[in-house]
Amino acid sequence: MRGLRQHLKRRRTAEKELILRLIVRPAAPLKIVIACVCAFALVACTSSVPVQPAQVAPVLAPAQPDILVAPVVTQESAVAMMHYARVQQQLLSQGLLRTDGGGRDTPYTDRMLAENFLRIALYDEYRRSSAGPVQKLTASRLRRWEVPVRVGLRFGPSVTPDRRATDTARVGSYLARLERITGHVIRLDDAAPNFWVFIVNENERQTLDPQIRSALPGLTAVETAGITQMPRSTYCLVYAMSEGDGSIYTRAFAVIRAEHPDLLRLSCIHEEIAQGLGLANDSPTARPSIFNDDEEFALLTTQDELMLRMLYNPALRPGMTESVARPIVESLAARLLGGNN
Repeated sequence: MRGLRQHLKRRRTAEKELILRLIVRPAAPLKIVIACVCAFALVACTSSVPVQPAQVAPVLAPAQPDILVAPVVTQESAVAMMHYARVQQQLLSQGLLRTDGGGRDTPYTDRMLAENFLRIALYDEYRRSSAGPVQKLTASRLRRWEVPVRVGLRFGPSVTPDRRATDTARVGSYLARLERITGHVIRLDDAAPNFWVFIVNENERQTLDPQIRSALPGLTAVETAGITQMPRSTYCLVYAMSEGDGSIYTRAFAVIRAEHPDLLRLSCIHEEIAQGLGLANDSPTARPSIFNDDEEFALLTTQDELMLRMLYNPALRPGMTESVARPIVESLAARLLGGNN
């Protein structure tokens, strides 16, 4: 989700380059997006909503075959579940986490669409360093997928069969929507995924080190620990990776907390997958949009759809800078909105 965000700028090494973005917001969920060349994109959600510790007895999880080892829902996970339920309720009580996609109260023009796209697709908010992300808004390059996006869902044992079925159906429906919007192949494929989505609880996430290193070999030990040991303020995240010195994504890795209540869970699915497609930054002027730190919208909006259409329009190419992309973006925005200035 939105919040205080960090985005790591590209850092070139002999074999790879990494761009990280972290999104954190005081008093609201946080999302992180990291992009690397070998590029990663990471998105995470964080919240400062206070939660009171509660004594909750461990609850046995249903017996399910899975590669992850987590036979029980621990007290730590149960308390997290209560915390995120309170966060969601607080946001809803403030009129946030809208699911209507925008309306008459959220008008935008072609110029606004173009500027929002340029800020979201072609800027990084943070740059990578050995000590972690350093905040510095930096011009970047256009990044997206050229190969088909094959999404593999991975569930921890704590996720019940009915919850798995619901999540799988929702992700599948969302991917079909994204494919229609972008014209790019984006589908569920558990056999040979290149975009992994893990839905796991606290304890299951802490065992993901082998899966992370296998999917994203360019991450450092510190960055891997940022996933397995992510703080409660981080709701979800995604890394997107490109090979060599390019701007074409070839793999991605997302983590979503299994403790989330229904809407926060779906919100993470919407934003992490969309940002993993190439819309890695945020803009405070983007409205209606999930690429904004204000948490007003939980799900992909009408403007977000237009930005995804622009991102995958063949007139734009991976690696373009803002100066090269701007006239094309302005033309695309005008055509999409009929020159509505």
